[in-house]
Amino acid sequence: MSLADDQSSTIPQLYGALMVQGTTSDAGKSTLVAGLCRVFSRQHVNVAPFKPQNMALNSAVTVDGGEIGRAQALQAFACNLPPHTDFNPVLLKPSSDTGAQVIIHGKALTTLEAKAFFGPQSQGYKTLALAAVMQSYRRLQQQYSLVVIEGAGSPAEINLREGDIANMGFAEVADCPVIIIADIDKGGVFAHLVGTLALLSPNEQARVKGFVINRFRGDMSLLQPGIDWLEQYTNKPVLGVLPYLHDLHLDAEDALIDTPINPLTDTSARLTVLVLVYPRISNHTDFDPLRLHPQIDFHYVSMQSDASSAVWPHADIIILPGSKNVRADLAFMRQQGWDIKLKHHLRYGGKVIGICGGYQMMGELIDDPLGIEDNAGCSDGLGLLPITTVLTVSKTLTQVRGHLRLQDQQAEFSGYEIHCGESSLTQGDLTQPMLIKHVADQPLPEAKLDGLLSNDQQILATYIHGLFDSPQACQLILGWAGLTNAQHIDINQIREQQLNRLADVLEAHLDMNTLKGLIA
Repeated sequence: MSLADDQSSTIPQLYGALMVQGTTSDAGKSTLVAGLCRVFSRQHVNVAPFKPQNMALNSAVTVDGGEIGRAQALQAFACNLPPHTDFNPVLLKPSSDTGAQVIIHGKALTTLEAKAFFGPQSQGYKTLALAAVMQSYRRLQQQYSLVVIEGAGSPAEINLREGDIANMGFAEVADCPVIIIADIDKGGVFAHLVGTLALLSPNEQARVKGFVINRFRGDMSLLQPGIDWLEQYTNKPVLGVLPYLHDLHLDAEDALIDTPINPLTDTSARLTVLVLVYPRISNHTDFDPLRLHPQIDFHYVSMQSDASSAVWPHADIIILPGSKNVRADLAFMRQQGWDIKLKHHLRYGGKVIGICGGYQMMGELIDDPLGIEDNAGCSDGLGLLPITTVLTVSKTLTQVRGHLRLQDQQAEFSGYEIHCGESSLTQGDLTQPMLIKHVADQPLPEAKLDGLLSNDQQILATYIHGLFDSPQACQLILGWAGLTNAQHIDINQIREQQLNRLADVLEAHLDMNTLKGLIA
């Protein structure tokens, strides 16, 4: 079955590709690829995104029942396509400082230490990963006229060059042109570009067709002498200088965005929300609708900021997000004293929400007998919900929809599940089911109950990510927490607006004719 829509079902006779690499992480690769995907999609080009290998804890469930990086799901959205595992065939999800879960074609294979990816012992992994990458890429070539490819990190990491499948190693095998983006806001943009180019081999240097300078603010006339020098020194064109886009709200690949969004428009009717940030927090994009909400005073609480304070800011809701290593993050919470502060918050009438790993933490026991996420063992939970959780080899990866029931009301929702654990009730009379759900590709008779609401109405917990993305469900949850006049926020509409805004900027500031010439 083709991944393309019905209007683009024929296999093109010719294909093109363009790869975006960066001088550093967070140079703007993901955003540039998403913007280019939207530009070409608006021009009715049959375009798809691709990232050979990604390392991220923000992921999305695909239409074919796997998972990929969140940034590639956004890029698929920019192409008006459902997310598919071929868009990101290799995903690494860090579970510790030295280990990561390996996900190939959407399915978790194993957990490996860093030396298995990058050291002398990495050949077996790289052979397997490269084969998966090229299988996906060849399929996309057959189904799409254009593939826009995103690199990872920097191509100039000389300690990681051998067997590279994420940057120039892939570009060489796939024989595709490369442009390099650099972030001028970090400083040293010309050194970044010249240094990156200098550390590439002659063949790789020839593959680089131009540069893009990102996040520029100021007087362009002051930058022009540097651009003239760069083009003369490298014999490579600068294909565009992109302005700094204030308040660009798009799904983050992995970095936690902790900047104020907008002033509260009605300070007399507001809600304060705290989200706990542990070391292996995952899918924090769940909270983008709350960060963007004009009636919510939103804060992340981390070890580096509020966690070490004697008193947390007053909060109406405290949220325990997902985690890639639940037992380790639970131990971190206790080290920070967050468990005590959480119970203090509940004692004074505050509300608590647990999502996925946060849901598991609030139970009585978390058992990892096979060492799925880390060392095998059991951990006592926070004891806030009468559940026990056992981590299993099989991983739940489903898109779901259904109805959220709260305070004698209900609202439709859609979302997704990504978890290794199965939770079961130890006592049935202290909680009530909160969600009626069914798997998105199954008929309604397959619907089942999910999630818990404590009988005192203070704790809400679920395995489902993306609840706040559904405007009616978000309003119902905020009403449960005390914001009875919650405004309607549609994150999908915001995402659509922001992608079109980004595409407008790229069309205005990039040399699109030269870019199209590289692709043809």
